[in-house]
Amino acid sequence: MFLKLDGRRCVVAGAGTVARPKIGSLLRASARVTVIAPEALPEIVSWAGAAKIEWRRREFLPEDLDNAFLAVAATGRQTVNHAVAEAARARGVLCNSVDDPPDCDFYYPSVVERGGLQIAVSTAGKSPALAQRLREELDAILPDDVGPWLDALGEQRLRVLSALPPGKERIELLHQLARREKCDPRDCPVEQTLDRILKDAAELRAYAVVARAGTVYLTGAGPGAPDLLTARARRLIQTADCVLHDDLVPASILALAGANALVVNVGKRCGQKLVTQEQIHEWMVQYAREARSVVRLKGGDPAVFGRAAEEIAVLKDAGVPFEIVPGVSATLAAAAAARVSLTDRDSSSRVVFTTRHRAGNQAGGILPHDAGSTLAFYMPGRNYGDLQQELLAKGWPPRTRCVLVSSASLPAQQVVEAPLSDLDSLPALPAPVVILIVPAARQ
Repeated sequence: MFLKLDGRRCVVAGAGTVARPKIGSLLRASARVTVIAPEALPEIVSWAGAAKIEWRRREFLPEDLDNAFLAVAATGRQTVNHAVAEAARARGVLCNSVDDPPDCDFYYPSVVERGGLQIAVSTAGKSPALAQRLREELDAILPDDVGPWLDALGEQRLRVLSALPPGKERIELLHQLARREKCDPRDCPVEQTLDRILKDAAELRAYAVVARAGTVYLTGAGPGAPDLLTARARRLIQTADCVLHDDLVPASILALAGANALVVNVGKRCGQKLVTQEQIHEWMVQYAREARSVVRLKGGDPAVFGRAAEEIAVLKDAGVPFEIVPGVSATLAAAAAARVSLTDRDSSSRVVFTTRHRAGNQAGGILPHDAGSTLAFYMPGRNYGDLQQELLAKGWPPRTRCVLVSSASLPAQQVVEAPLSDLDSLPALPAPVVILIVPAARQ
């Protein structure tokens, strides 16, 4: 807690080496300081002589705390310090009793200061020495010009507050400004950026992406690695009121959701549904009509085997505004993991995204051999022998290169290659799996 002490009456009992830094910190905060002590260090005496403090040259009396805002017991005598703390409690005055945590209402932190920037380190009174050591380490790594940069940000913040109404858009813009590289305040990108943004409201909306109330966002979470999430998807997840996510979306991405967001797993694994598709439809419409922003978070790209077509139809019928936010599809991540080019000027001019499963569990996606196409199989199942036989039956050569990628982009990623003739001998990899069937040239 940072207290504004400007003009407030603060009382320090003691005027020796323990009290001196406490008095100095109160003076720097522009407090009205009253010192109670029979004797004082020469520096404290000089402060009294210059009318910087009021010095009552005697022992402490409980009445000294009347109308005080804050008290510090720093006499070096435990009985006196305890009496100060008791008198403070009786009057509702915040008190710090130096080196006596049980009698403290607050603790003095070790503080790193760069102009208006203050970083306080507290150990709850357990080890001031550790707090001081950490303060010194922070002091060593903080650039000296953070203070002027903060002043420039403060000026721009006032401009933003006066130019934009309260809301998520304004909050996001302030965060965007604070994330920019610090600079010389006389030539500050913060100000240049703000000038440009405020001139163009459309550009502002694109620059500060936030999830809007009453809108559903069909959002691609990518293959799983957080750094492959698009910037737009990241901001929508961070600002959404509700996140309805597939089971394959990893915890590292779900952790981006706000602390007060409703996060619900609505996915399925190996055919086991957590909720029905109809329930997902109902929740999307319900939450949007409650003026909540909803992110329907899907693995990969929402428009590729993510049942987006059904959800789009439901949202249209319900009159609910929605947007589609693309993501890195699993096929693209799988090809990158296996170092495979999906197209080739000489041999493959087409990429076919297909799946082994359709509605009703009907096998599908097997095309006649075409040397000009790369096939990408989503959800291939665990029986690779069936896929092998169907490809061979469609005329695909036994030597055709097959690349299997499990958990593309994630730490558990596995890449296995084999000719089509050996596909049936490969062990089933953990889902999610993408199988790439690559034409013969440049394999």
